[in-house]
Amino acid sequence: MAFTRMVRAVGTTALTGALILAAAPIASADQTRRDQWALAVLQAESAWKVSTGKGVTVAVIDTGVNAEHQDLKGNVLTGKDFVDGDDDASPEESDSNLSTNHGTEMASLIAGHGHGAGAADGVMGLAPEAKILPIRWGGGSFADEIRYAVDHGASVISMSVSTSHEFPEDRAAVAYAIEHNVLIVTASGNEGESGSIDFPGEFAGVLTVGGVDKNGTIWEGSNYGPQVLLAAPATDIVSAGWPGNKLRIGTGTSDSAAFTSAAAALIKSKFPDLTAGQIANRLVKTAVLPDSAKGISLPDEKYGYGEIRPLAALTENIPAGSKYGPLKVPGASSGSPSAAATADSSGTEKSAEKEKADQKQMLFFVVLGVVALVVIGLIVLLIVKLSRRNKNNNGGPGGPGGYPNYGQQPAPPQQNPYQQQVAPQQNPYQQSTPPHGQWPPQQ
Repeated sequence: MAFTRMVRAVGTTALTGALILAAAPIASADQTRRDQWALAVLQAESAWKVSTGKGVTVAVIDTGVNAEHQDLKGNVLTGKDFVDGDDDASPEESDSNLSTNHGTEMASLIAGHGHGAGAADGVMGLAPEAKILPIRWGGGSFADEIRYAVDHGASVISMSVSTSHEFPEDRAAVAYAIEHNVLIVTASGNEGESGSIDFPGEFAGVLTVGGVDKNGTIWEGSNYGPQVLLAAPATDIVSAGWPGNKLRIGTGTSDSAAFTSAAAALIKSKFPDLTAGQIANRLVKTAVLPDSAKGISLPDEKYGYGEIRPLAALTENIPAGSKYGPLKVPGASSGSPSAAATADSSGTEKSAEKEKADQKQMLFFVVLGVVALVVIGLIVLLIVKLSRRNKNNNGGPGGPGGYPNYGQQPAPPQQNPYQQQVAPQQNPYQQSTPPHGQWPPQQ
């Protein structure tokens, strides 16, 4: 099926944000469901018996969403237009550029519910009961958009848009999302080049997705690099359009990111207590490679860990794992995704070890202080005893005992038979002392 590929630049002052977009001629409604080959490959019908994404909100940061499209109506919440500053996140009607459809296309791949008898016609998304929080982005920094999504109940943020400029506030916003257990999914890009992955895909904590064709082989236009963790369908994808109820067929990693966001919504609905990294962990642990790629070292720069398998991610017995799972830890300057999977637990262990060391150090100083006090006390006691002994030797108060002997007759002195008696010398300045018990003295 023929298609055309288009990349639109969203201009802002001193920078350019590239929309990852592939658009194509309009498809007729009667062939739409038959052409949704990706749903069959992803085993959507079986996955829906386990989870449909109910109760999960997926924020779509893009060019706006056509909330009135018949395949989306009722599944689109009130969002935010960060271009015009109001709460109407619809595409601009005055803009006839094909890229204006982009946000609607992505939203329909995530939460399209079809229409007609038995919803047999139109676009069906991979998570048909999830809700879309539409956020219209005009290029440049996306920090405010991410924080808005987190603060308004999104569990997953789908970003099939990117910018080549790194904003510090964007990095902080990504970390904010991960701290609140919100998974950010983005596309790798459509130039088929290595090292061409833009932001937010460059940021730690973001799940970057490449694209594969109907055979599960990497699409030639899929950008690649160490940031890629997963792959998903990218070629000849049918989606909803704008204006009205138009449909489109397109190719690009934007679609891969949308399908992966929908798969994350299915998992979050089934396992609501999982963190963003643990959701990614389920997708990574159940991913599959085509026969042509068997035996390659994982994660591969093109496939990551392989193509997503939503049904397996929902049903296989997979331990939750660490908080960040295969995602790089926000704030880490380096390290492979596989190594980063244990960074959270190792970081906790290091913190615990440091705390124990601090406690030991504090205990040492306490014991040292007690010993010092005891030593000082012994020294003071020794000084006091020596001082008293010196006073007693010098005839201090109370005679040799150190204290007066009240009411007790002193023992007679021992006589030395070999010593002659010497008469005591008189003190001419000493008055005679009256006999004991007599008062006043006799004149």
